[in-house]
Amino acid sequence: MTPQFELDQALMERYVTELAQFGAFGESGVKRAAYTPEWVAATDHYAAWCEQAGLDVHRDAVGNVWGRLEGATPGKTIASGSHIDSQLPGGRYDGALGALTALFVLQSLKKQFGKPKRTIEAVAFCEEEGSRFPGANLWGSRAVTGRIKPTEAEQLRDYEGVTIGQAMLAIGLDPSRIPSAARTDIDTFIELHIEQGPVLEHAKLPVGIVTGITGLRHYVVEVMGETNHAGAFPMDLRRDAMAGAAEMILGVVDTAAKLGRPAVTTVGRVQAEPGYPAIVPGKARFTIDVRHPDADCLRELYRAHERLLRDVATRRGLQVDWEITLDQPPSPSAPSVIRLLEESATQQQIPHMRMHSGAGHDSQIMANVAKIGMIFVQSHRGRSHTPDEFTNMEHIMLGARTLAAAVYQLAYR
Repeated sequence: MTPQFELDQALMERYVTELAQFGAFGESGVKRAAYTPEWVAATDHYAAWCEQAGLDVHRDAVGNVWGRLEGATPGKTIASGSHIDSQLPGGRYDGALGALTALFVLQSLKKQFGKPKRTIEAVAFCEEEGSRFPGANLWGSRAVTGRIKPTEAEQLRDYEGVTIGQAMLAIGLDPSRIPSAARTDIDTFIELHIEQGPVLEHAKLPVGIVTGITGLRHYVVEVMGETNHAGAFPMDLRRDAMAGAAEMILGVVDTAAKLGRPAVTTVGRVQAEPGYPAIVPGKARFTIDVRHPDADCLRELYRAHERLLRDVATRRGLQVDWEITLDQPPSPSAPSVIRLLEESATQQQIPHMRMHSGAGHDSQIMANVAKIGMIFVQSHRGRSHTPDEFTNMEHIMLGARTLAAAVYQLAYR
């Protein structure tokens, strides 16, 4: 039988409040990009907390911070955590809550039960968001799984032109050592995260057990027509790239809506050229973000969208091309970890539901080297990637209790 856990809510509140001061933005926001002074200070503070908790602290080649509670028997470790970089601006919960809860749970288990049988680690990953270096998303977990290409450190640049390699050097990290961050000794990785959507709140439940992380694809679509005068050129003779793009945009969004939950499609950026009121656009460019947690459904959604783009272009006498800039397959949680998390929540009498993640997370990368699972806690109004995001401390503690029960089973039993 899993015991009741002694968890200090005041300590958890202090962790959340104090970490939010590094890169504080306005009343509740955070601007904490990877390898900036704010991020460095936050990682220093996290490392100090790990040391105060009696954990062995290690920083790897990309700056991920690991707090380790050594087990009595050799073997692969149990790890938990998330990232502490933010959107610009973001909130104080996205990512950071998972890193803090991992530390909080390890500290609590050590205090209550002492040395575990299996080694447990808490981790604060770096540059999950890609908010400073576009294309560097999931940088910290990609380093841990050996998935950073040798050329990336000098190819990926921030908006000021600084490469990620230069930024690492500026804070004392050596980009040539990135391969040394790779790990092959992690058995199970569990990430606690705010939901970032409204599903749990609508269901009036505090905790979600994540069955898998959505697959996604990003397209940049370019539609070519013919530039002409907006007044003198008849409608029936036009090859209006923007009109074609508009029909395509409505079509792909409608396709996902008709397919129903959990299929989603988003067009977040649209440009027309030459971009003047009195000129029929000769070129239009837009993005498409397509997501679904089921691989077969995702492939069908891709086919339907691409077929629609071609059909609209042919009917309107336009040319259409696209580039796929991101292609991430779905990442299912390990069935054994799903069962463990459900049993942990049930034993602790915590209301919960199964659900998928519509956002990407470090866990999907860690799935390449470990069994993964995720715990979601409710997001107020589904808000995230904004200073307005908020998660009730009661829900945080229920998520922490679920994580503690699961880690106890894995490491102490």
